[in-house]
Amino acid sequence: MSAALRIGTPHCVWDARAILGEGPVWDGQAVWWTDIKAPALHRYEPQTGAKTSWTAPEAVGSFVIEPDGRLLAAMKSGFARLTLDAGGGAMTVASVCRPEADLPGNRFNDGKRAPDGSFWAGTMDDAEQGASGAWWRLDAGGTARQLETGYRVTNGPAFDAARGRVYLTDSARQTVFAADLSDGGAGFSNKRVFVQFGEGDGYPDGMETDADGCLWIAFWDGWRIDRYDPDGALMARVDMPVARPTSLAFAGDAVYVTSASIGLDGQALAGGLFRIDLQGR
Repeated sequence: MSAALRIGTPHCVWDARAILGEGPVWDGQAVWWTDIKAPALHRYEPQTGAKTSWTAPEAVGSFVIEPDGRLLAAMKSGFARLTLDAGGGAMTVASVCRPEADLPGNRFNDGKRAPDGSFWAGTMDDAEQGASGAWWRLDAGGTARQLETGYRVTNGPAFDAARGRVYLTDSARQTVFAADLSDGGAGFSNKRVFVQFGEGDGYPDGMETDADGCLWIAFWDGWRIDRYDPDGALMARVDMPVARPTSLAFAGDAVYVTSASIGLDGQALAGGLFRIDLQGR
Protein backbone atom coordinates (compact mmCIF):
# COMPACT_ATOMS: atom_id res chain seq x y z
CA MET A 1 0.00 0.00 0.00
CA SER A 2 1.39 3.38 -0.92
CA ALA A 3 0.70 7.02 -0.16
CA ALA A 4 -0.93 7.21 -3.62
CA LEU A 5 -3.58 4.72 -2.53
CA ARG A 6 -6.96 5.27 -4.17
CA ILE A 7 -9.89 4.63 -1.85
CA GLY A 8 -13.31 3.73 -3.20
CA THR A 9 -16.77 4.64 -2.00
CA PRO A 10 -18.18 2.56 0.89
CA HIS A 11 -21.06 0.26 0.01
CA CYS A 12 -23.11 -1.93 2.32
CA VAL A 13 -22.67 -5.68 1.79
CA TRP A 14 -24.86 -6.75 4.73
CA ASP A 15 -27.66 -4.59 6.11
CA ALA A 16 -27.48 -6.48 9.39
CA ARG A 17 -28.88 -3.75 11.66
CA ALA A 18 -26.29 -4.73 14.27
CA ILE A 19 -26.87 -3.00 17.58
CA LEU A 20 -23.13 -2.62 18.18
CA GLY A 21 -21.19 -4.17 15.31
CA GLU A 22 -17.47 -4.40 16.13
CA GLY A 23 -14.19 -6.29 15.88
CA PRO A 24 -13.99 -7.48 12.23
CA VAL A 25 -11.41 -10.22 11.51
CA TRP A 26 -10.43 -11.41 8.03
CA ASP A 27 -9.49 -15.10 7.75
CA GLY A 28 -8.53 -15.14 4.07
CA GLN A 29 -11.99 -16.19 2.89
CA ALA A 30 -14.48 -14.41 5.06
CA VAL A 31 -14.86 -11.48 7.41
CA TRP A 32 -16.04 -12.30 10.91
CA TRP A 33 -17.48 -9.69 13.28
CA THR A 34 -19.35 -9.34 16.52
CA ASP A 35 -22.53 -7.58 17.59
CA ILE A 36 -21.62 -6.91 21.20
CA LYS A 37 -25.07 -5.93 22.37
CA ALA A 38 -27.15 -8.59 20.54
CA PRO A 39 -25.02 -10.58 21.48
CA ALA A 40 -24.02 -12.46 18.32
CA LEU A 41 -21.23 -13.36 15.93
CA HIS A 42 -21.48 -12.97 12.15
CA ARG A 43 -19.53 -14.30 9.17
CA TYR A 44 -19.67 -12.89 5.62
CA GLU A 45 -18.04 -14.61 2.62
CA PRO A 46 -17.50 -12.10 -0.22
CA GLN A 47 -17.05 -14.65 -3.01
CA THR A 48 -20.41 -16.32 -2.43
CA GLY A 49 -22.29 -13.69 -0.46
CA ALA A 50 -22.98 -16.29 2.24
CA LYS A 51 -24.01 -14.87 5.63
CA THR A 52 -23.91 -16.92 8.82
CA SER A 53 -24.77 -15.91 12.39
CA TRP A 54 -24.41 -17.41 15.83
CA THR A 55 -26.15 -16.36 19.05
CA ALA A 56 -23.75 -15.77 21.94
CA PRO A 57 -24.63 -16.41 25.60
CA GLU A 58 -22.98 -13.12 26.61
CA ALA A 59 -21.29 -10.13 25.00
CA VAL A 60 -18.31 -10.90 22.75
CA GLY A 61 -16.18 -7.75 22.72
CA SER A 62 -13.51 -9.04 20.34
CA PHE A 63 -11.90 -12.27 19.17
CA VAL A 64 -9.09 -13.83 17.17
CA ILE A 65 -9.09 -17.05 15.14
CA GLU A 66 -6.92 -19.88 16.44
CA PRO A 67 -4.96 -22.29 14.19
CA ASP A 68 -7.53 -25.02 14.90
CA GLY A 69 -10.33 -22.78 13.61
CA ARG A 70 -11.87 -22.07 17.01
CA LEU A 71 -12.32 -18.51 18.14
CA LEU A 72 -10.50 -17.13 21.16
CA ALA A 73 -12.76 -14.40 22.49
CA ALA A 74 -12.71 -11.58 25.02
CA MET A 75 -16.23 -11.71 26.47
CA LYS A 76 -18.28 -10.03 29.16
CA SER A 77 -16.90 -12.32 31.84
CA GLY A 78 -13.39 -12.99 30.54
CA PHE A 79 -11.38 -14.87 27.94
CA ALA A 80 -12.96 -17.98 26.42
CA ARG A 81 -12.66 -20.36 23.48
CA LEU A 82 -15.68 -20.66 21.20
CA THR A 83 -16.67 -23.69 19.15
CA LEU A 84 -19.28 -22.87 16.51
CA ASP A 85 -21.82 -25.09 14.78
CA ALA A 86 -20.94 -25.09 11.08
CA GLY A 87 -24.31 -23.88 9.85
CA GLY A 88 -24.77 -21.11 12.39
CA GLY A 89 -27.01 -20.93 15.41
CA ALA A 90 -25.32 -22.31 18.50
CA MET A 91 -21.87 -22.00 20.02
CA THR A 92 -20.04 -23.74 22.85
CA VAL A 93 -18.09 -21.57 25.29
CA ALA A 94 -15.10 -22.83 27.29
CA SER A 95 -13.71 -20.35 29.80
CA VAL A 96 -9.95 -19.70 29.76
CA CYS A 97 -9.71 -17.17 32.58
CA ARG A 98 -11.66 -14.35 34.22
CA PRO A 99 -9.11 -11.64 35.03
CA GLU A 100 -11.70 -9.11 36.23
CA ALA A 101 -14.08 -11.33 38.17
CA ASP A 102 -13.99 -8.70 40.93
CA LEU A 103 -15.39 -6.03 38.56
CA PRO A 104 -18.86 -7.27 37.53
CA GLY A 105 -19.73 -3.91 35.92
CA ASN A 106 -16.86 -4.24 33.46
CA ARG A 107 -16.79 -6.12 30.17
CA PHE A 108 -14.16 -6.80 27.55
CA ASN A 109 -14.26 -4.57 24.49
CA ASP A 110 -11.85 -4.31 21.56
CA GLY A 111 -8.82 -6.54 21.04
CA LYS A 112 -6.31 -7.81 18.48
CA ARG A 113 -3.66 -10.44 17.87
CA ALA A 114 -0.22 -8.99 18.70
CA PRO A 115 2.91 -9.59 16.58
CA ASP A 116 4.19 -12.13 19.14
CA GLY A 117 0.97 -14.16 18.83
CA SER A 118 -0.60 -13.10 22.11
CA PHE A 119 -4.10 -11.65 22.35
CA TRP A 120 -4.40 -8.09 23.67
CA ALA A 121 -7.86 -6.92 24.75
CA GLY A 122 -9.21 -4.02 26.73
CA THR A 123 -11.95 -3.81 29.32
CA MET A 124 -14.36 -0.98 30.12
CA ASP A 125 -17.19 -0.01 32.42
CA ASP A 126 -20.24 -1.28 30.52
CA ALA A 127 -22.17 1.78 31.76
CA GLU A 128 -19.41 4.03 30.34
CA GLN A 129 -19.21 6.03 33.57
CA GLY A 130 -16.00 5.10 35.39
CA ALA A 131 -12.37 4.77 34.33
CA SER A 132 -12.21 1.11 35.40
CA GLY A 133 -10.95 -0.20 32.06
CA ALA A 134 -7.60 -1.90 31.57
CA TRP A 135 -5.49 -3.52 28.88
CA TRP A 136 -4.80 -7.25 29.22
CA ARG A 137 -2.45 -9.61 27.40
CA LEU A 138 -3.37 -13.29 27.13
CA ASP A 139 -0.39 -15.50 26.30
CA ALA A 140 -0.39 -18.82 24.44
CA GLY A 141 -0.58 -20.72 27.72
CA GLY A 142 -3.78 -19.00 28.79
CA THR A 143 -2.24 -16.66 31.36
CA ALA A 144 -3.56 -13.09 31.41
CA ARG A 145 -1.37 -10.16 32.50
CA GLN A 146 -2.60 -6.64 33.09
CA LEU A 147 -0.68 -4.06 31.06
CA GLU A 148 -2.26 -0.77 32.13
CA THR A 149 -5.33 0.62 33.91
CA GLY A 150 -7.32 3.85 34.02
CA TYR A 151 -9.24 3.75 30.72
CA ARG A 152 -12.87 4.70 30.22
CA VAL A 153 -13.51 3.09 26.80
CA THR A 154 -10.67 0.94 25.43
CA ASN A 155 -10.35 0.57 21.65
CA GLY A 156 -7.69 -0.88 19.43
CA PRO A 157 -5.04 -1.97 19.83
CA ALA A 158 -3.38 -1.57 16.44
CA PHE A 159 0.16 -2.85 15.92
CA ASP A 160 2.96 -1.59 13.69
CA ALA A 161 5.49 -4.40 13.99
CA ALA A 162 8.00 -2.74 11.63
CA ARG A 163 8.29 0.25 13.95
CA GLY A 164 7.87 -1.73 17.16
CA ARG A 165 4.79 0.34 17.97
CA VAL A 166 1.29 -0.15 19.34
CA TYR A 167 -1.64 2.28 19.20
CA LEU A 168 -4.21 2.38 22.02
CA THR A 169 -7.37 4.45 22.25
CA ASP A 170 -9.48 5.81 25.06
CA SER A 171 -12.53 6.69 23.00
CA ALA A 172 -14.34 8.57 25.76
CA ARG A 173 -11.36 10.90 26.11
CA GLN A 174 -11.07 11.24 22.29
CA THR A 175 -7.41 10.28 22.54
CA VAL A 176 -5.27 7.92 20.48
CA PHE A 177 -1.96 7.00 22.10
CA ALA A 178 1.20 5.53 20.58
CA ALA A 179 3.62 3.44 22.61
CA ASP A 180 6.76 1.39 22.02
CA LEU A 181 6.50 -2.36 22.27
CA SER A 182 8.80 -3.70 24.97
CA ASP A 183 9.82 -7.01 26.57
CA GLY A 184 9.95 -8.73 23.19
CA GLY A 185 6.48 -7.41 22.34
CA ALA A 186 4.92 -8.57 25.61
CA GLY A 187 4.31 -5.04 26.89
CA PHE A 188 4.75 -1.38 26.05
CA SER A 189 6.54 1.74 27.26
CA ASN A 190 6.93 5.42 26.37
CA LYS A 191 3.21 5.97 25.87
CA ARG A 192 2.41 9.36 24.35
CA VAL A 193 -0.50 11.12 22.69
CA PHE A 194 -0.55 10.34 18.96
CA VAL A 195 -3.66 12.36 18.04
CA GLN A 196 -6.01 14.29 20.30
CA PHE A 197 -9.53 15.06 19.08
CA GLY A 198 -12.10 17.52 20.37
CA GLU A 199 -15.61 18.87 20.08
CA GLY A 200 -17.29 17.98 16.80
CA ASP A 201 -14.66 15.42 15.79
CA GLY A 202 -16.51 12.32 16.88
CA TYR A 203 -14.90 9.59 19.00
CA PRO A 204 -11.98 7.47 17.76
CA ASP A 205 -13.13 3.86 17.87
CA GLY A 206 -11.66 0.71 16.30
CA MET A 207 -8.50 1.03 14.22
CA GLU A 208 -5.93 -0.88 12.19
CA THR A 209 -2.57 -0.27 10.52
CA ASP A 210 -1.89 -0.85 6.83
CA ALA A 211 1.23 -2.11 5.04
CA ASP A 212 2.76 1.40 5.07
CA GLY A 213 2.35 1.72 8.81
CA CYS A 214 -0.50 4.21 8.42
CA LEU A 215 -3.23 4.11 11.03
CA TRP A 216 -6.89 3.91 9.95
CA ILE A 217 -9.41 5.02 12.59
CA ALA A 218 -13.21 4.64 12.61
CA PHE A 219 -15.05 7.54 14.25
CA TRP A 220 -18.16 6.96 16.35
CA ASP A 221 -20.52 9.90 15.73
CA GLY A 222 -18.00 11.09 13.16
CA TRP A 223 -19.43 9.63 9.92
CA ARG A 224 -15.94 8.76 8.66
CA ILE A 225 -12.72 6.76 8.57
CA ASP A 226 -9.40 8.67 8.78
CA ARG A 227 -5.95 7.53 7.67
CA TYR A 228 -2.91 8.94 9.51
CA ASP A 229 0.75 8.53 8.68
CA PRO A 230 3.16 7.32 11.42
CA ASP A 231 3.95 10.93 12.36
CA GLY A 232 0.29 11.72 13.04
CA ALA A 233 -0.47 13.66 9.84
CA LEU A 234 -3.90 13.14 8.25
CA MET A 235 -3.46 11.55 4.81
CA ALA A 236 -7.00 10.60 3.77
CA ARG A 237 -10.59 10.82 4.90
CA VAL A 238 -13.36 8.42 3.88
CA ASP A 239 -16.92 9.64 4.36
CA MET A 240 -19.23 6.91 5.62
CA PRO A 241 -23.01 6.75 5.02
CA VAL A 242 -23.65 6.06 8.72
CA ALA A 243 -22.92 8.10 11.84
CA ARG A 244 -21.32 5.31 13.87
CA PRO A 245 -18.68 3.30 12.01
CA THR A 246 -16.94 1.29 14.69
CA SER A 247 -13.98 -0.71 13.38
CA LEU A 248 -12.29 -2.08 10.25
CA ALA A 249 -10.25 -4.95 8.84
CA PHE A 250 -8.16 -5.22 5.68
CA ALA A 251 -9.03 -8.04 3.30
CA GLY A 252 -6.82 -8.10 0.20
CA ASP A 253 -7.76 -5.13 -1.96
CA ALA A 254 -10.58 -4.03 0.30
CA VAL A 255 -11.34 -2.91 3.80
CA TYR A 256 -14.46 -3.99 5.70
CA VAL A 257 -16.07 -1.62 8.19
CA THR A 258 -18.52 -2.48 10.97
CA SER A 259 -21.06 -0.03 12.35
CA ALA A 260 -23.66 0.43 15.08
CA SER A 261 -27.38 1.21 15.04
CA ILE A 262 -27.73 1.82 18.78
CA GLY A 263 -29.29 5.23 19.37
CA LEU A 264 -29.90 5.74 15.64
CA ASP A 265 -33.49 4.64 15.14
CA GLY A 266 -34.45 5.02 11.51
CA GLN A 267 -31.00 5.79 10.09
CA ALA A 268 -30.65 3.81 6.86
CA LEU A 269 -27.92 1.14 6.86
CA ALA A 270 -26.89 1.82 10.47
CA GLY A 271 -25.45 -1.40 11.90
CA GLY A 272 -24.46 -2.63 8.45
CA LEU A 273 -21.20 -4.18 7.26
CA PHE A 274 -19.50 -2.07 4.58
CA ARG A 275 -16.83 -2.74 1.95
CA ILE A 276 -14.42 -0.15 0.62
CA ASP A 277 -12.36 -1.14 -2.43
CA LEU A 278 -8.71 -0.08 -2.54
CA GLN A 279 -6.43 0.44 -5.54
CA GLY A 280 -2.67 0.65 -5.26
CA ARG A 281 -2.41 -1.68 -2.32
